[in-house]
Amino acid sequence: MILAIDTSAGTSVAVVDDGRILAEHSVADTMRHAEVVGSLILECLASAGIAAAEVTAVVAGMGPGPFTGLRVGIAAAEAFSVGAGIPLLPMVSHDGIAAAHFETGTQSAITVVTDARRRELYWSTYSGLNANGLPERVSGPNLAKAGEVPTVVLGISPLLVNATEVPAGALAVVAERLLSTGHAFERYEALYLRSPDITLSNGPKRVVQ
Repeated sequence: MILAIDTSAGTSVAVVDDGRILAEHSVADTMRHAEVVGSLILECLASAGIAAAEVTAVVAGMGPGPFTGLRVGIAAAEAFSVGAGIPLLPMVSHDGIAAAHFETGTQSAITVVTDARRRELYWSTYSGLNANGLPERVSGPNLAKAGEVPTVVLGISPLLVNATEVPAGALAVVAERLLSTGHAFERYEALYLRSPDITLSNGPKRVVQ
């Protein structure tokens, strides 16, 4: 029984069991992650008809995503994991978007693109699903200026998939498949892909009389 939380774009929460999405709730607003993530977790547990104690693992979408919003979801997933004493499974958020796209039956390679703010885009290229139903990421996550996402990656001309949300349910299904096939998970590291907007001061400035 997996609870998945992703705030790399909007806020998405899902409960998945044995490949079935029992509940999934999301809010597209990219400015209210902290306000809605708690209520979405409660709504998903209620919709799935399970207690928090029945959850056996928590998926955390590690991005790529803007600093402020992304860390809200990671913190929520870590708090649930520690409180319940269950594993935390870090996942690249774009993998969920790719998995959901390929599940529609599309076979061609794709490049997933999400907003990075500051006129920049995050992108990851996938060749398709492998034999275990896992999205094969051949490049990324990467950061590029708007209009500079490559149209050819490693000799592949992928279809561009512009996404505004990450489906937490699809992300959890991929995590289940990773667990069942013994594949390794990503490092527990937020994928900001650039320095934060705020930097440390170099010290007090000298005032000349």
